[in-house]
Amino acid sequence: MTSWLPNIKEGKSPLYIRVADQIEDAIMAGNLPAGAKLPPQRNLAYDIGVTIGTISRAYSLLHERGLVSGEVGRGTYVRPRPEIASQDANDPATASFAGTRPFHPPPGKIRFDSTAAPDVGQNQIIAGIINDIMRDHPREIASYTRSFPDHWSEAGARWLSYGNWTPAIDSVVPTLGAHAGIMAIISSLTSPGDRIVFEHMTYSQISRAAGLIGRRSSLVDADDFGVLPEDFERVCVQLHPKIAFFMSSAQNPTLATLPLDRRRAIADIAHRHNVWLIEDNLYGAMDKKDIPLIAELAPDRTFVIDGLSKSVAAGTRGGWVACPPHFAQRVRIAHKMLTGGLPFMLAELCSRLVLSGEAERIWDRCRIEINAREELAREILAGHDFNSNPDIPFLWLKLPEPWLSATFKNAVLADGVLIDDEDEFRAGRSGKITHRVRIGFSSPHTRQDVAAGLKVVRRLLENGSAGYDSLA
Repeated sequence: MTSWLPNIKEGKSPLYIRVADQIEDAIMAGNLPAGAKLPPQRNLAYDIGVTIGTISRAYSLLHERGLVSGEVGRGTYVRPRPEIASQDANDPATASFAGTRPFHPPPGKIRFDSTAAPDVGQNQIIAGIINDIMRDHPREIASYTRSFPDHWSEAGARWLSYGNWTPAIDSVVPTLGAHAGIMAIISSLTSPGDRIVFEHMTYSQISRAAGLIGRRSSLVDADDFGVLPEDFERVCVQLHPKIAFFMSSAQNPTLATLPLDRRRAIADIAHRHNVWLIEDNLYGAMDKKDIPLIAELAPDRTFVIDGLSKSVAAGTRGGWVACPPHFAQRVRIAHKMLTGGLPFMLAELCSRLVLSGEAERIWDRCRIEINAREELAREILAGHDFNSNPDIPFLWLKLPEPWLSATFKNAVLADGVLIDDEDEFRAGRSGKITHRVRIGFSSPHTRQDVAAGLKVVRRLLENGSAGYDSLA
């Protein structure tokens, strides 16, 4: 908690405005850095000789300006912000779909808020392939992508294959990553006002992006094994959604995996209620559990998503969609309208990575690194409650009393570590509270950095008294 105090003798505006202005000046000057905890209202009021009401109004004004976050029981913290903030950064409408991550992360922090593939030297392999593409396709590099060679879809069919399931090559659409592929599906099959089903906790950037184009989110309950089919049926009967977005294996952030009987039930419910299914297998493909995809059970209405971001290299923006029969062209056109078109360089790079076998070899190296980091996490966080998987680059940590998710996130930020609180994964307004945080450990450059960040997390987990700080 900061010891900085405002000087209320300066200025002629009302006291609460003077307090708020001085706090803002201190934030902009760096005297109150991102993550700094402001004094409880009662303490600050006593220290500078004003009423609690004055401080309450000042803090409310700072909230309106987008400079701080928090509420009673959690404390008030300086929000992360770029060195030069624009007016748009404080716009409440922008904040409503931006999520809880800072758009410009503060520098010098250990990044546990990303699950991109770890750096295992793949840049050298990628550089060689890019050189070959430049030599082989100089005209294509200089122009727009006018055609889609068959080997782009062939690579996608190979990468999307899972267990005994392999999509038809003509059903596969190459995309600018998994996110763009999902939005192409949603845009091509729904209209503004249509409902899309999400779990309460999920990859919420899809629900926010869908809201940005006028679609509405409907939430379905889940437990430790994933979506509850009976609640999915309730949502279908009551709200008539057009699409449901599910991660059937290694769900983000809970790591839940749907048992086969639930997959069958979801496929049956989707058939009876004419609901399309998007099966995001980005993490599931890394898990390699021997359970059929929902797409095997409902091939006529399930779109399967996968890409290279978590297992090979996020910067390649490589992804593919496997579509039900006769939908590939529709999704391809929607993808082009949304993104402006697929760059030849990236599509050719990703296809060569897969077809040459280099993607699999990089994945093997990434898996070894992820396994080692997950084992490190289990050692350092031993005795605490969390879900993890040796092949998945994050864990879902249960916070002990009295920690709240957002409070803990701010506390570790103050100690130099970026993590995701549970609000980052809410697909809509939800009363479900998990008191958990997600820790992604693939982005730090070295295992030593991972260990250092995890030790910060453990120390704060065991310093429960810090979680009692509040506004009053």
